[in-house]
Amino acid sequence: MIAKSLRDNRRALIWWCLGVSAFMSVYLGTYANVKLDPETYGAVAMDKFPGPLKDLMGGFEDFVSGTGYLQTVVYQLFVPMLFIVCAMLLANRAIAQPEESGTLELIVTLPVDRRRLVLERFAALAASMLVVAVVTLVVTWAMSEAVEMGVPFDRILAAHTGVFLVGLLFGTMGLAVGAATGRRAIASAVVGVWVVAGYVVITIGKNVDAIAWLKWLSPFHYYAEGRPLYEGLPVGDYLVLAGATAVLALTAVLAFDRRDVGV
Repeated sequence: MIAKSLRDNRRALIWWCLGVSAFMSVYLGTYANVKLDPETYGAVAMDKFPGPLKDLMGGFEDFVSGTGYLQTVVYQLFVPMLFIVCAMLLANRAIAQPEESGTLELIVTLPVDRRRLVLERFAALAASMLVVAVVTLVVTWAMSEAVEMGVPFDRILAAHTGVFLVGLLFGTMGLAVGAATGRRAIASAVVGVWVVAGYVVITIGKNVDAIAWLKWLSPFHYYAEGRPLYEGLPVGDYLVLAGATAVLALTAVLAFDRRDVGV
């Protein structure tokens, strides 16, 4: 079942690998211009951006160094969001989409254990996201070396591991909601609300006392708070993401096992 899911996803995976890699290449290639003209892109230029926009982009603390550029342009917002969208689309293809098309109902009439079916679909989701993560990690490291960013590979690996984990967590949330409802729209809406609310809480919301405490419920807090590009692998934070993903996968198994599947 895992191999079949990977075969079914192969075209989507190829396009996602190419698309995210192209994004990485274009934006990392731009760093050569930043290095040549640090005054234009330095602190003076960053001060021209309004406060809320800087908060939304993680503070815009450093745009000139290789580490700061990678954090601001690649790992703060855009690449995590691309991974989340990829994971959500793949998660919908696992349960909700086949159920809406009527093909899943045929599968569950066969002597196939429901719990094993969901676990194998989750494993396929994780393997698919790992493929995208590995390919784009290689591209990121190669481009960073080409433009001489000076960021060690272990720091890029730490940041990319976080991207993989946060993408997989949101994808598993979509899988769980899809397993419970059988509807792609509902799964996408739940994940979308959690993504937007979770990101706002740890950026703009960090300066608002009334909602600042909600950061503990945001996966982005555990993804970014450890500053992996600056300080290395935040083991504790990443274990929280992995643990939450495991809980969501178990929720998907239990929800699907107890529900009547129909069109």
